[in-house]
Amino acid sequence: MGVHSQGAAGGVKPFYTRLYIQVLIAIVLGIVLGVLAPDLAKNDWIKALGDGFVKLIKMVITPVIFCTVVSGIAHISDAKKVGRVGLKALVYFEIVSTFALILGLLVANLLQPGAGFAGKPDAAAVAGYLKQAGEMKSVDFVLNIIPDSVVGAFARGDVLQVLLFAVLFGFALMVLGERGHAVRRLVDDMAHAVFGVIALIVKAAPIGAFGAMAYTIGRYGPSALGNLAFLIGAFYLTALLFVIGVLGAISHFAGFSIFKFIAYIKDELLIVLGTSSSESVLPQLMEKLERLGCSKPVVGLVVPTGYSFNLDGTNIYMTLATLFIAQALGVPLSFNEQLIILGVAMLTSKGASGVTGAGFITLAATLAAIRPELVPGMALVLGIDKFMSECRALTNLTGNGVACVVIAWWEGELDRTKLERGLNRQIDPSDVETAITTG
Repeated sequence: MGVHSQGAAGGVKPFYTRLYIQVLIAIVLGIVLGVLAPDLAKNDWIKALGDGFVKLIKMVITPVIFCTVVSGIAHISDAKKVGRVGLKALVYFEIVSTFALILGLLVANLLQPGAGFAGKPDAAAVAGYLKQAGEMKSVDFVLNIIPDSVVGAFARGDVLQVLLFAVLFGFALMVLGERGHAVRRLVDDMAHAVFGVIALIVKAAPIGAFGAMAYTIGRYGPSALGNLAFLIGAFYLTALLFVIGVLGAISHFAGFSIFKFIAYIKDELLIVLGTSSSESVLPQLMEKLERLGCSKPVVGLVVPTGYSFNLDGTNIYMTLATLFIAQALGVPLSFNEQLIILGVAMLTSKGASGVTGAGFITLAATLAAIRPELVPGMALVLGIDKFMSECRALTNLTGNGVACVVIAWWEGELDRTKLERGLNRQIDPSDVETAITTG
C-alpha cells in the first residue's frame, strides 16, 4: 500500500494526512512528554488541549442528536416502526449488557486479581463519589429524563432529555404530514450544517489527544500502575474477550466481521483512547454508521440511546472491580450475592448516564446496595481509574457501533452493498468532508 492511500474520490492521499495516523502520532508524543517532562505535561494549558477538544465535540452533540432523531422519525410514515426499533434496541442492550456483567464476574473469579492485596483504603477519598451515588435513585433518574424546559436540556447538554424531546418533535412532524415538509427540510439542512462544523472540529483531534495523554502520564506517571497493574491487565483482557468473543459472535451472526468493523472505526477509537471520552466521537460515529449502510432512523434512535443504556465496558468494570475490592479486603461474596451484583449493576449502570466519572459513581452505587462495608475499598482503584476509563470508553464505543449495525440488519434497514464497500475499504471512511458534500 506504500506511503499513500486511496481516497473516497479516487485521489491519492499521503499517509500523514490520515486522521488516525495523526492521532496515533499525537498519542505517542503525549506519552513521551509525560514521561520525560512530567512537570510540563501537568501544566494547565496542556490539560486544556484535551479538555477543550472534548468540549468542542460536546458543543454539537445535542444539535446532532436532535436533528438526526427528528429527521429520521419525521420521514417515517409508520409510527409503529419507531416503537419497534426502540424496543429491539432495548432488548438487545439488556441481553448484551448481561453478557458483559457475567464475563466480568467469571474473569474476576478465575484470576482473583485482588487476592493477597496489601493496600489500605482511604474512605475519605471516595466520599464525593459515594454522595453522588447515594443521590442516584430510580425514580429520580426516570423523572430527570423529562426536562424542566427544552432550552435547559440543550443548554446542559443532557442527552436523554434532548432525545425525549426529539422523539416527540419527530412524531409531531410525522402527524403533520405535508404541512410539516418545510420544517423537515429545515431540520435536514441544519443537520447538514452541524456535520460541517464537526468536519472542522475533528481536524483538532490530534491536538486534543496529545494534551489529554500528556497530562494523564504526567499526572499519574508510568509507576502509577504499581501493584494494580494486574487489575488493569485483567480488565483490558476481559474487554478484549468481550469484543472478540461476544461482539464477534454477534457480528458474525449478522454477517460482518468484527475485525473489519474495528478497522472501519479506528479513527474514532484512537480519539477515544487519547481523550478517554466516548462522547468525543459521537457525531462522527453516527455519520460513519449511516455511510456504512445503516438507515438514518436506526442510527438516530439506537446510537444516542446506546450511550445511556448500552455501556458494555462500564458493566465489565463494575463486576470486575466489585470482586477485586471484595478480594482485596478479604470479604467473601457468595454465589447468591454475585447474582445480586448482576441485577443491581444492571440498574445502576443506567442511572449514571451523562454523569462525569460515571463508571466510578456506578461502582459506588453498586457497592452501597450490595455490601456497604466494601465502599471504602473504592479508594484502592481510585488512582488507576483514569487508565481503566479509557478501556471502558473504547468498549462502550465498539459495542454501540456493533449494536447499530445489528439492529439495522434485524429491522431490514441495512444496505449490504454499502456495508461491504465500507468494511472492505472501497471507500475512505475517514473522509468526512466528502461524505458531507456529497451526502
